[in-house]
Amino acid sequence: MGIGILAGAVVGSVVVLIVLFKMMWRVAEPNEALIISGSNHKNEGLGEGMGFRIVTGRGTLVLPGVQAVRKLSLDLNETQLSVECVTHQGIPLKVRGVVIFKVGDDFVSIANAARRFLDQQKLMSERVHIVFAGHLRAIVGGLTVEDMIRDREKLTGQARSACGTEMEKLGLIVDSLQIHEIEDPTGYIKNLAAPHAAAVQRDARIAQAEANRRATEAEQQAAARMSEATRDSEILQAGYQAERDQASARSRQAGPLAEAASRQEVVVQETRVAELEAQRKEQQLQADVRKPADATAYEKRTLAEAERDARISAAQAKARETELASAATATATRVTGEAEAAAAHAKGLAVAEATRAKGLAEADAIKARAAALAENQEAVVAQQLAEKWPEIVQAGASAFGNVDQMVLLNGADGMADMFAKALTMGGTGLGLARQLLASMGPDAADRPATPVPPARAGAESTGPRSPDETVVRISLEEE
Repeated sequence: MGIGILAGAVVGSVVVLIVLFKMMWRVAEPNEALIISGSNHKNEGLGEGMGFRIVTGRGTLVLPGVQAVRKLSLDLNETQLSVECVTHQGIPLKVRGVVIFKVGDDFVSIANAARRFLDQQKLMSERVHIVFAGHLRAIVGGLTVEDMIRDREKLTGQARSACGTEMEKLGLIVDSLQIHEIEDPTGYIKNLAAPHAAAVQRDARIAQAEANRRATEAEQQAAARMSEATRDSEILQAGYQAERDQASARSRQAGPLAEAASRQEVVVQETRVAELEAQRKEQQLQADVRKPADATAYEKRTLAEAERDARISAAQAKARETELASAATATATRVTGEAEAAAAHAKGLAVAEATRAKGLAEADAIKARAAALAENQEAVVAQQLAEKWPEIVQAGASAFGNVDQMVLLNGADGMADMFAKALTMGGTGLGLARQLLASMGPDAADRPATPVPPARAGAESTGPRSPDETVVRISLEEE
């Protein structure tokens, strides 16, 4: 019985020890750190006499009632940033972003965070927002809107660098800092983007127009290919239809062609028979008519040729004789002609020489007459009138040449008066010649003298006295 009691006591002791161990043993989870306070402990990287011990990722014994154990979360936390800033250009902006942070894994960071947030871990995000808001305002105040838009990574890096020291003092590390949005209540960013937006719209419209053009060209090419294919198909169909029509026409023409061929053969045979009959008749004609006629014609032709040859021989002999006689006559004629030509040449030279001498003499006479005329025109004119006096008288008497019978009223006195007037016409011609020479100049004397017109006669018929006699009364008027 004693053994049973002893065994029960041992078991009870073991159970009590196990319960006590479980009450004293604490295990830190991977995402938390145990802060054990109540005794002096030395941790790696920390100074002595810190007053608490940090346990992460393992278990440890804690004396209940002597030491206190509290947990510090190592999970990620985030805080939303919404900070109103003013840029270097004086343009108000509102920066929106998010900060993801946590307590550092090293004992220094855990110790710093434990001192500041062990009982206020819910206020950790608010504290982080305050830190980042102040630094963001300072950073944005030194940048322009263009810098913030074009290089957000620069803004993020500067913010993390500026907050790093303070976050390290808080025992926190920043896993991520993202700037989500930059709000522009004044519309500066929108106006800044307007030229680029217009350029983008322009490029988009150009690209759309180019795409439409290419699409239209592709459609037109496709339509052209379709038309070409349709044309080729229609051409092939037309060719096939033409072949079918041709075959059908040949089939329809087969019967008439066969009949025509048979008729053609009949015509050929008939033509052959006719040709043989014509040949037979021609041979008969040759034997009966042509050969005797050819013999008779040959005989006549031979006789005619013999007679012609005889005449030709006689004519050739006669022509030879005539040729020899003509040659002799031509030789004599040529000699005679040469002599006559020489005589004619000599005669022509003599005539030419005489003509030249006569011309020179006449020229000298003209020059002498012109000189005389220049000195005494009346003497020259009187000489010429004296030389031409018979002709002048003859011209004055020619007025009576056609008168068959004249009746003079005053007898012999009338006759004398009539002839005196006729002769006076010569003197009148002398005055007229002087006037002509004066008007024509010194060369007028060298020209041929113009015949003086006869005196105008006025005839007056006294009427017929008998059938065979006409009495004419003539009166001469001085011109």
